[in-house]
Amino acid sequence: MKTILLFIISFTLSLYGCKNHTPNASTAHRHESAAEHASHDHEAEDHDHEAEGEGHNHPSPEKEKHTDEIIFTKAQAAKTEFEVQQIQPTTFHGVIKTSGQILPAPGDESVIVATANGIVSYNHKITEGAPVSKNQILFHISSKHLGEGDYYSKVKANYEKAKAEYERAQALIKDRIISQKEYEASRLDYENAKIAFEAISGKQSANGIGVTSPLSGHLKNILVKEGEYITIGQPLATVSQNKKLILKAEVSEKYYPKLNSIRSANFKTPYDNKVYVLSDLNGKLLSIGKASANDAFHIPVNFEFDNKGEVIPGSFAEIYLISAPIEQALTLPLTALTNEMGLFYVYVQLDEEGYRKQEVSVGMNDGKQVQILKGLHPGERVVTRGAYQVKMASASGTIPHGHSHEH
Repeated sequence: MKTILLFIISFTLSLYGCKNHTPNASTAHRHESAAEHASHDHEAEDHDHEAEGEGHNHPSPEKEKHTDEIIFTKAQAAKTEFEVQQIQPTTFHGVIKTSGQILPAPGDESVIVATANGIVSYNHKITEGAPVSKNQILFHISSKHLGEGDYYSKVKANYEKAKAEYERAQALIKDRIISQKEYEASRLDYENAKIAFEAISGKQSANGIGVTSPLSGHLKNILVKEGEYITIGQPLATVSQNKKLILKAEVSEKYYPKLNSIRSANFKTPYDNKVYVLSDLNGKLLSIGKASANDAFHIPVNFEFDNKGEVIPGSFAEIYLISAPIEQALTLPLTALTNEMGLFYVYVQLDEEGYRKQEVSVGMNDGKQVQILKGLHPGERVVTRGAYQVKMASASGTIPHGHSHEH
């Protein structure tokens, strides 16, 4: 019995010892496998890196720095208007942007009025805008077939009668047969009749009384229709020389403190894209208003300039008032800018055929030049004409495959 009991105890202890040993062995096995696996992976990785090193060329940071370069070849540039300028500090100026109107200068146009009552007819075919010369007959006025009688005949008869009565009064006043008052009335009647007759004398023809232009220029407008009945003093047409014009700018009251610094102006009209520079047109500042006009809360600023035949009086104008100078400013022509989603970009030249798109912050512009506040540095070369074509080239990609540059 003791022997059996000892056997059972020994067997139990033996099983307990085996149980404690098995996990350790398993753990050791796993560690060994993990070590082998790690060793295998690293060897594999070493192998892959060596393989990659032998079979592939990885770009270096130096080579990657111009991957955004845009290629615009000399051949492409030759097909369009293309220009590159080096940007340097220069003197710019403050700008007040506003609107206004082109007006004829005082004394530069004249209104032609009727010198008689009657039916008006055009002399040949006159049209608005047609050139006219001084003393050229533009209209005829006839009253031959009207119930009131022929105007020329009536004026002539009245003149001859007034002249005869005045001559008689001159003789009577010497002998004191008539009073001084009667004499003066006779003289006044004669003077008025004489003026009326001389206004039409020598201008009578089979077509009626001719009406001439008082100056050379062009017909700005025709105010009557052919066959219309008109009366003495009625406006018939306007003749304008357009040698001098007025640029009238309407400036908001908020700019009043800056108005005294205004020196000149640039402007452009709706009918062309040209920017006119007053200094190129012998322009000068005439006046700056001291109060708002017509309760519109705008102050008038007037300039006079020579018209070289390109500007139409009466037209609307977009105006850039030039004020105080700004020293050491970076500026570019407006043609250098491109706009994307409200942001402005220019294209900086890197080499003969390579360009980089650069965002810039802009300040004031005078219709021709724009101030660059941020994004460019002195000495950089920027595309000033043909920027849109470079933009289109950038849309097709950057550096083409196989194209390389040495920088």
